[in-house]
Amino acid sequence: MKNLQSFPYTHVLVLGLAKSGTAAAHLLLDSGVTVRVNDMKADEASEPVQELKSKGADIVVGSHPLSVLDDIDLVVKNPGIPYENPIVDEAVKREIPVVTEVELGGMLHDGPLIGITGSNGKTTTTTLIHEMIKADHKPVSVAGNIGEVSCEVARTTTEEETMVAELSSFQLLGTENFRPDIAVLLNLYEAHLDYHHTLQNYHNAKAKIFENQTEEDTFVYNADDQKICSYLPSVKAKQVAFSIQEKVDGAWADDKRIYFYDEPIMKIVDILLVGEQNLQNILAAVAAVKGIGVSNEAIRDVLTSFKGVAHRLEFVTEKNGRFFYNDSKATNILATSYALRSFKQPIILLAGGLDRGTSFDSLTPYMSSVKGMVVFGETADMLADAGKQAGVEEIVKVGNMDDAVQEAYQMSVEDDVILLSPACASWDQYRTFEERGHMFTEAVHKLN
Repeated sequence: MKNLQSFPYTHVLVLGLAKSGTAAAHLLLDSGVTVRVNDMKADEASEPVQELKSKGADIVVGSHPLSVLDDIDLVVKNPGIPYENPIVDEAVKREIPVVTEVELGGMLHDGPLIGITGSNGKTTTTTLIHEMIKADHKPVSVAGNIGEVSCEVARTTTEEETMVAELSSFQLLGTENFRPDIAVLLNLYEAHLDYHHTLQNYHNAKAKIFENQTEEDTFVYNADDQKICSYLPSVKAKQVAFSIQEKVDGAWADDKRIYFYDEPIMKIVDILLVGEQNLQNILAAVAAVKGIGVSNEAIRDVLTSFKGVAHRLEFVTEKNGRFFYNDSKATNILATSYALRSFKQPIILLAGGLDRGTSFDSLTPYMSSVKGMVVFGETADMLADAGKQAGVEEIVKVGNMDDAVQEAYQMSVEDDVILLSPACASWDQYRTFEERGHMFTEAVHKLN
């Protein structure tokens, strides 16, 4: 496995373990760097902590004393730790660089690197890019928010291997020299303001994906997103657009086909993924992979067989003429609005979850096809109010997913879509959106 070469830091604090911190600590230790680990919740007797200790790491758990910063010249923090954390805040005051493990992954990987970010669609686009490159029989690995940690994956990649990395705003904010050969920015909307505090801060964190690019690199961007377009004058890389609204220099679509510049790629009717959002994701993926020479045949092979990523507008089954879709990853209003626009049939919508103080009024314009709603969680009453404003015929409040699926099925008739698209995070009732999605699919399969 590869280690860091000519690493400019000698004493690093890894703040927060989990997957990313543990991977970063192992990489740094194997590279001959002195490492201190600080984690509030970690068990010092646990096997992962003991393994790091056996390699020579200085372990501090159970508290965040400012003394963990003594003699430190770099902090590698877990992406989810906010900058208000006392250790991070003090590191910034001491002018100690604070990065995420993505920075280390970028240093270590010596082959082509494609980075994907955006408010919605990251996982689907990342998966599509990975599958298209693989279908063209080129060496490729996937990292970031999908699968393994970037700096762990980069330890085994070759110079010929493309690494495809899904990147969050939390990860990107903690980068200094990170530079993807191809940067993909899908869209910019309102999200994670509890972390970034202002919309501009959030957008600027996303924009860091192209900050260090040069004329040798490529920036793939959504030409339909005016906020992204406002950044274009500061982009040094070659700009390749994608659009579902008009012909652009890049990937685009009319009502029959998708194209790359003037080259027809395939008919839209042959694509398995449904919906406007997925069409944007597809065009972004096409623009990215065409930049490294992936064939149209490989692109078509993927798009005629790829059914979607789990929990992201995923087709579950057809049962007695009803079509069930799991969109548990729709943790905000924008994602649910995309899901609602993806179907022409009548929809029974299952929605609800964590209350973040958001109004659902902006969802009502997209609910014209919703004939019934089943609402749950902390936001059940607010979503019910939004449904009433939209003129939804039948709205039922339930306490669990089994009841939600049963009620939705009772409301439905043949050819209806039964759609789980919560518009909320899952943490009021479930540990993750994946758990919520699994509960939905299990309940669907239990229907008679």
